[in-house]
Amino acid sequence: MAGNRYTIATDMGGTFTDLVLEDRHTDQVHIVKSPTVLDDPIRGILDAVDLAAAETGVGRRELLADTDTFVHGTTRALNAILTGTTARTAFLTTRGHPDVLLFREGGRVDPFDFTRPYPAPLVPRALTWEVAERIGADGGVVTPLDEAALVAQLREIVAAGVEAVAVCLLWSIANPAHERRIGELLEDHAPGIPYTLSHRLNPIVREYRRACSTVLDASLKPLMTEYLEAMKRRLTAEGLAGRLLIVTSGGGVMDSAAVAAAPVHVIGSGPAMAPIAGRDVVDRTTGHQTVLVADTGGTSYDVGVVRDGDVSSTREAWLGAPHLSHMTGLPSVDIKSVGAGGGSIAAVVSGLLTVGPRSAGARPGPVCYGQGGTEPTVTDAAVVLGYLDPDYFLGGRVTLDIAAATRAIEEKIAGPLGFSTSDAAAAIMRLATEHMVRAIEDTTVQQGIDPAAAVLVAGGGAGGFNAVDIASRLRCVAAVIPDTGSVLSAAGAAISDLSSDFAAACPATTQDFDFARVGAVTDGLVQRAREFVASTGVADELADIRLVAEARYPHQVWEVEVPLPTLRISSAADVAALADAFHKTHEKLFAISDPASVVEVVGWRVRASCRTRTTPLGQVDAGPARPRGQRTRPVYFTGHGEVQAVVRAHDDIAPGEVVEGPAIVETPVTVVVVNPHATATRASTGALILRRNGDDR
Repeated sequence: MAGNRYTIATDMGGTFTDLVLEDRHTDQVHIVKSPTVLDDPIRGILDAVDLAAAETGVGRRELLADTDTFVHGTTRALNAILTGTTARTAFLTTRGHPDVLLFREGGRVDPFDFTRPYPAPLVPRALTWEVAERIGADGGVVTPLDEAALVAQLREIVAAGVEAVAVCLLWSIANPAHERRIGELLEDHAPGIPYTLSHRLNPIVREYRRACSTVLDASLKPLMTEYLEAMKRRLTAEGLAGRLLIVTSGGGVMDSAAVAAAPVHVIGSGPAMAPIAGRDVVDRTTGHQTVLVADTGGTSYDVGVVRDGDVSSTREAWLGAPHLSHMTGLPSVDIKSVGAGGGSIAAVVSGLLTVGPRSAGARPGPVCYGQGGTEPTVTDAAVVLGYLDPDYFLGGRVTLDIAAATRAIEEKIAGPLGFSTSDAAAAIMRLATEHMVRAIEDTTVQQGIDPAAAVLVAGGGAGGFNAVDIASRLRCVAAVIPDTGSVLSAAGAAISDLSSDFAAACPATTQDFDFARVGAVTDGLVQRAREFVASTGVADELADIRLVAEARYPHQVWEVEVPLPTLRISSAADVAALADAFHKTHEKLFAISDPASVVEVVGWRVRASCRTRTTPLGQVDAGPARPRGQRTRPVYFTGHGEVQAVVRAHDDIAPGEVVEGPAIVETPVTVVVVNPHATATRASTGALILRRNGDDR
């Protein structure tokens, strides 16, 4: 019967589209990388499917027909925001509050630098309409909604050629009646124009975050609805009869129809899955609870953290520089990115070497790809240093032009700096490594984490180039390269849970707790979570529903999320447990707590997660055959010069076997560089554990 054999997970990046195919009949996993097709991303996905089908010996249609779950991660929403190609969006807000998107949460970054222009709001004033209405903080109607004036405004909105509408009224979280009515009038007077109501999407107290998430969501609806419908249509036409799931920025997956209805949830879609995969592989490999997960793509280096077994999340995800860009305003996996990846361009500027943030992207790509690129990249440096076999890139499907890469580095880097070609390539790699180390240090220091107590998981196609150097600089316990490391985010998507959050603002304090009022709110959230679980078709025993309090000490500006042991606060003991959990969470995050203080709860959130699998991913298939046994090739290492490094195929290394550096471990889609005085040990999970010998850890 169709739909019982395969699971497919894809992650579409700026350079490559990664795909993980799990065959449950053979317990094998196939991984492929295919160039992203920027002008037709779905064709790029189908190209990757064709490669996977070829590895399994079936056709595209047969493969898709026997696939029960197709999971997709994409940066399409984020790219649309960054490039300004989202829909022309109108913003409706309470009269007297048109500048909520302009003021953000604190005004200018440098209030005394008048040469710096004030950041532009997400929606300009010309597309902002002030609605005659007012709800009070207690939910009472201060000013009734002027429907006649609103209908006239809606006519103006339609005449302005608006493609989406965002509605965020003051205190609609306390009483959404006016927002609901605006939704009804939009249906009547602006039919066909998609809209988002803030109280449905993100019912939180903070006005800017609620408004920003609402505008982002509305502005993405036309684009993402078209994209997801086209994907569903084309995959179905090619034979897919299974479920299409989309990766969310919160670290889970949602049905494609649910994502089309609320596309703001996929702004950080792709990178969010790497920490999920990293946590899983370390759980099964070394057991460490603190994990630094780095995913090296073609354009960026993405860093996430697993602390005490939990993936770190944030409510302050900015789409660019803090306070100068825009905030999603919704919980998401905490990912920090820097412009350092395999495609990052190296250049000499004013006599100094720079690497990134500019990237060669998928087209033309690095010089060695032979697609017209002229500027040297990190990948070109890897070729010149001997890390990559020019005849075995992507399993031999692409032959790299080492001569062109060498000329580019000689002309653009070595010549201007007065270096040899090898020294110039090594300098590019060292500077890229330094950018990556700084990104990890910034992330860990902010959370009070000592990298020396953590394991580094290095993912991405270029993740193995400098994993030993990064782990050594950070003094990490070890570096782990999963067997799915080159497609880390896609692997995380394949094991992620179906999940959804349900939130409500309902202030309370532990000193005078209103059990009835809070209970009514949390019961409603739990009921919605149970309805979500029922809609997924997942068995109850595979579902997890948790209540989370968004709490703080009195007069604090920011709240923290506190998971609770029960789904209802119904007794004094439950209130005491809430307070105790908050104090411990605050201590862990900020190294201080005040157990004698009252705790304020600002809002409540219920998270529903449904496991889609009960077993880990199977073993990765070796891919195209390589000569077995030990080979050597010249590789350049800083401080050692050119040395003969042992070259081993990943699957030729037995579990428990130790490979001494200098060595190169190859797979069809990546290489792992084992520096001199370092070792690589293959674990039973298929992962490589890299350690630096000596006392310089």
